[in-house]
Amino acid sequence: MPSIVPLLPPGYRSRPAGAHDIPAIRDLVTACEREVYGRVQSDAGAVAADLARPGLVPESDTVLVHDRDGRLAARAWVDRRSEVDVHPEYRGRGLGAALLDWAQARARQAGADGIVQTVPDADSGAVALLRSRGYAPLVTAWLLEYAMPAEPSLPEPPTGVVVRPFRAGDGPATHVLVQDAFDEWQERRQAYEEWATHTVERAAFAPAQSTLALADGQLVGAALALDVSGTGEGYIEQVAVRHDHRGRGIARLLLRHTFRAFHRAGRRSCTLWTHSDTGALDLYLRVGMTLRHSSTAFRKDLRA
Repeated sequence: MPSIVPLLPPGYRSRPAGAHDIPAIRDLVTACEREVYGRVQSDAGAVAADLARPGLVPESDTVLVHDRDGRLAARAWVDRRSEVDVHPEYRGRGLGAALLDWAQARARQAGADGIVQTVPDADSGAVALLRSRGYAPLVTAWLLEYAMPAEPSLPEPPTGVVVRPFRAGDGPATHVLVQDAFDEWQERRQAYEEWATHTVERAAFAPAQSTLALADGQLVGAALALDVSGTGEGYIEQVAVRHDHRGRGIARLLLRHTFRAFHRAGRRSCTLWTHSDTGALDLYLRVGMTLRHSSTAFRKDLRA
């Protein structure tokens, strides 16, 4: 199947992305984050995990756009979902529209019946572009933060529940716990290798700040943390509690342990993402987290 090439404005060229491009892509992504959020959120591990998504073929499913001087101006990938990022210095030149068209064409070529892209609500230009191309809102995501000027206190654990840090060898059991908990809203289960690339095998993974809850020796809850370089704050990648142990305060207990561990490591705030399908927003607000900003996942039906 021939690769689809984006129709770019004059003066730009494109090629697929490779592992050697990860540092440059990370610089592009963080430049976009600073423009919209005023701070950095991503690391090289997040970029590498995207390129390693099961089913994604870099030669056909990724695009890097360079200007005449070889500077990276934009990038995109598509694999059920898609991401399009244009460096702030190159916006308003039609690169985003060209890559959006490319992503849709590649998704159709691959036989997808729809395509999803998430954009910050504060990026009015990206939101307007997606709406103009027939994308409709799907879910809302929120980045929440917990400020820690003082060391967080810990609630009493439920009877029979013990909390400890993540240890070597905990990965497989934690993976099963998370996938079982997320089955209620995620579109598919992740294989261990895919999940681990985003979590426990990521360079930013923070085992000392990641906490597990056990009852009668069985894993019943987990909060997996990242310490992303350059952000100056802790980040919680995933929180999961086994279904038959919910409503006991285990999630709150895990969060507080992770907050305290980050505080003791010198961090004074901690963040996490959640979205409307999980139904977890109220939990995080009750713990004392506050909304920093929001994003919307948009979807376009490609069957028409």
